[in-house]
Amino acid sequence: MKDTVIAVFRPDRAQYWRDQAWMAAAAMAGGMAVLWAMGSPHIWTGAVGGLAAIALRSWYLASEELTHEWRLSSVMLQGPNRRVVTVGEIVSIRGMGSSVQVVTKLGDKHLIKYNANLPEVMAELRRVTGVSG
Repeated sequence: MKDTVIAVFRPDRAQYWRDQAWMAAAAMAGGMAVLWAMGSPHIWTGAVGGLAAIALRSWYLASEELTHEWRLSSVMLQGPNRRVVTVGEIVSIRGMGSSVQVVTKLGDKHLIKYNANLPEVMAELRRVTGVSG
């Protein structure tokens, strides 16, 4: 019997950019806080640096991150870079921001990132794996 794919989880472009915006805001605040703690009279440069750093990182990684795809069947969860997790090995499924963290019996952790509908992805994973949390 052929194992068929039940669901495919692809990153959402809009969610990717929302996550990057939140990261930029945190980097901007962090940069300003560090400069303030150092007594710098140019605290605003922390915001510029934080924004520039995250914007460059986000632009650079977008072409790779937005191609990652996870395929779920009744037997396995297959991800990018040849990651394969047997459904029976999954012991935990948790939401983390817009990502789903899948944890195996051996403690391996995998992230299914930038989901537009996190509850739907988690519900499908839980339905197939039988894992409650």
